[in-house]
Amino acid sequence: MNDADASSNPIESAVEHARHALSAVDPDDPGTALPRLREAQELITAAIDEAMAAVVVDGETLRGAGAMAGLSENAVGPRLARTRTLAAYQSEDGRVTAAGVERARYDVEQGRHQPLPPGAAPPAPMRFRPRRPNN
Repeated sequence: MNDADASSNPIESAVEHARHALSAVDPDDPGTALPRLREAQELITAAIDEAMAAVVVDGETLRGAGAMAGLSENAVGPRLARTRTLAAYQSEDGRVTAAGVERARYDVEQGRHQPLPPGAAPPAPMRFRPRRPNN
């Protein structure tokens, strides 16, 4: 598979990059394995998110997609907002709602759906930031 093929399908691209990260893991050196494992985990999460976006556009409910991925319904919307497929349909609070999904479905039916291009990055996932003591 070449890079052009992988970049046209976000699920395939994420899985291929995760495979690459996993192949670079040296289980005998946990210090170098850990960053590669974390990278692979993030890529698999991206593949899961893109797969959820694909199934909701194909007709699955947000709740159903979340159940298939082992997530609560409330966890699905923010994750869909990070996908190439549905990033353009997120609300102001950074979630894809049922209304956004309906609009995406309509756009797909009308041939107007425009996912983010392969080079464009969806919003980054939220990260934990430790509090700093106020001095």
